[in-house]
Amino acid sequence: MQRLLGIAMGAWAGLWLAGGIALAQEIQGPGLLLGATPESELRELSPGTGFRHAIAMHGEPRHSAGFTHFSYAEPLATAGGELVVPDVDTFDSLNPFIITGTPAWPVYYYVFDRLMARSGDEAFTLYGQIAEAVEMPDDRSWVSFRIDPRARFADGTPITVDDVIFSWETFRTEGRPNMRNYYGRVVEVRRPDERTVQFVFDPESVNRELPLIMGLMPVISEAYYTEHVFDETTLEPPLGSGPYVITEVDAGARLVLERNPNYWARELPANVGHHNFERITYDYYRDRNAAFEAFKAGEASVWPEDDAGRWATSYNFPAARTGRVLRHEFAHGRPSGMYSFVFNTRRGMFADPRVREAITLAFDFDWINANLFHNSYVRTRSYWDNSDLGALARADMRERILIGRFSGAVRDDVLEQGWVPPWGGDRTRLRDNLRAAVGLLSDAGYGVRNGAMVNLLTGEPLRFEIMLKNRTEERLALNLRDTLENIGVEVQVRLVDASQFTARAQTFDFDMMPFRYTGSLSPGNEQAFRYGSREATIEGTFNYAGVQSAAVDVFIDSISNARTREELQTSTRALDRTLLSGFYVVPLYHQTADRIAYWGEIDHPEDTPLTGYLQGTRFRHETWWYTPDN
Repeated sequence: MQRLLGIAMGAWAGLWLAGGIALAQEIQGPGLLLGATPESELRELSPGTGFRHAIAMHGEPRHSAGFTHFSYAEPLATAGGELVVPDVDTFDSLNPFIITGTPAWPVYYYVFDRLMARSGDEAFTLYGQIAEAVEMPDDRSWVSFRIDPRARFADGTPITVDDVIFSWETFRTEGRPNMRNYYGRVVEVRRPDERTVQFVFDPESVNRELPLIMGLMPVISEAYYTEHVFDETTLEPPLGSGPYVITEVDAGARLVLERNPNYWARELPANVGHHNFERITYDYYRDRNAAFEAFKAGEASVWPEDDAGRWATSYNFPAARTGRVLRHEFAHGRPSGMYSFVFNTRRGMFADPRVREAITLAFDFDWINANLFHNSYVRTRSYWDNSDLGALARADMRERILIGRFSGAVRDDVLEQGWVPPWGGDRTRLRDNLRAAVGLLSDAGYGVRNGAMVNLLTGEPLRFEIMLKNRTEERLALNLRDTLENIGVEVQVRLVDASQFTARAQTFDFDMMPFRYTGSLSPGNEQAFRYGSREATIEGTFNYAGVQSAAVDVFIDSISNARTREELQTSTRALDRTLLSGFYVVPLYHQTADRIAYWGEIDHPEDTPLTGYLQGTRFRHETWWYTPDN
């Protein structure tokens, strides 16, 4: 208990520094010391524990040195063939590292390698990729990476320590806000030898996740970006270091990736059984119904299904009946995340949490699940539902001690049992929920006048817009609109194209919108990018709700500094309860399996990664392969 209080106190002391430090010093000389610090003035560092093949956030890596492949990958998978993926999205840029434009997301994952590769069957463990080994001290105040001498960019030029340092310097000064945040916490860079780079963290903002964050840093070519502008959108395929290169670009319509035949890292243990398709084509659609029709016609290889009604009723087309199209539900162990309608609390009508709670009461999940989704979804009760990190029961003593420093941050009912959604499904229950909603609005200073819910002090009607980018979510928004009309709340549902949706979301130009915060078994610094007070004022972050809470900031810091799984559970549940108590979103629903339909010419391993095959609605195909004989 004393340790937990210590975590909280330490986190509070470093609250604002934890937001990241944007330094503008130069890296100079062969020693590569930030700010050209004289050798005699270098800070004495904690002793390292020796170079290792992997690094785990908590505990030990599952796979020991010398392992041959991840347990969920098939080392004998067939290489070749084409995968065609339908994507209901758009893009106007191939630069995934800046806030400007709408980047094609596959570029980030398949064109650029990272210092280390993440395992899909562990909470958060990294294994060698560009860096063949990693070292850090017990206090994780610094991290060193030893670069594999075989590492190459796609043009065959070697990846060097200079490229790694250039990548860090570029991302921390010109990259997306989360990159500037993370990489800005490095205050000193050293190069012990020609193959090793050491990042030293600011002692005031260090946390135990930072070495792994640095391990996930993409590496870009200094030579390439000396000739090309980094901080502008572009449709010119960039020089990367990953398994695929871009060979065809049609902005907003098609993106084609082909395997780099000279990819140096193909036989690394973290890559064996991965990246098996010779060619991957992403075809972009504006509507999921049109994309599904393309899949049925054989114009796409795979279809990740997010519509339970369609999964239950729409697979009677000829190819499905004859077995040429297969369906499977891949159970996974990843947390639900929070798929929700997000309130923009920067808007005056949503500043009061009682208003947000009232609107939450009007969402009739039980009716929607039964009538639209064949009762195939589970109502999301926690930002970490479906995992041991969620606040789904009574808070234990460790949580209570941590939460106790912030009076009023967590509601008593949420402390005792977690958040319990309203029970709906029929007229009587809905009427009871709306009666409770009217009571909350009355407490917040609203009342019905001439059939409209108005602010009794200003006379302003309670009205807002739900911004959407696809028809699937439109049904949910219309249902919420129709329900709120019963109590005089005016809701406009507006469907916009993907580019406009992204631009408005990034600048916080919306009242309410749907968003899917993906879940992680090892949450960390990314939580600040989603819910941190500092990030609420920075365009381009994921703090769409505008959360500004000292308790949230402290609990995020506690998560990043947790030394054991038990400490991580305590801190994450405390954050979960605080967010739930604030009613920053209308929680929607989740499923505990990935529903995927696919043509029989592609196949998958017997074992499913713990994290599954979907990221949001996007299909992650790293371990699938082409089977021409099927």
